[in-house]
Amino acid sequence: MLTSRDAICQLIYTYAERIDAGDFDGVGELLGHATVTFEGYDTAVAGPEAVTALYTATTRRYEDGTPKTKHQMTNVIVELSDDEESATSRSYFTVLQAVPGQIALQPVIAGRYVDRFERIGHDWRFVGMHVIVDLMGDLSAHLLQDI
Repeated sequence: MLTSRDAICQLIYTYAERIDAGDFDGVGELLGHATVTFEGYDTAVAGPEAVTALYTATTRRYEDGTPKTKHQMTNVIVELSDDEESATSRSYFTVLQAVPGQIALQPVIAGRYVDRFERIGHDWRFVGMHVIVDLMGDLSAHLLQDI
């Protein structure tokens, strides 16, 4: 059985894995109980369908169904409540991308996540994700819209 910290880290890493696989339905499922917000934007997205729609509308996928990215999640700090029924985390992300014939391997965006979690029985789930973009490179091959 995973510790609470390990289970929360596994959720964070699963989020990155699903984005990189182009599994936006899976991202919607993973964040289905969360409210997703972005620093500098007033919009909040909640519910599995809305989260799936957000990633589908904003992230470019290629012929293999993936965005040709690797999300590197680092500096994960998990803080548990005293009763271990809720938690917060802070982490860094760096997104690497390479599209054969279009762009060489390069970092395209980096920033931070501030997440909130709750425990239901033995399972943890996201209840909040706040995205802060700190650095941007060439996002033309990654996103379907400008940020």
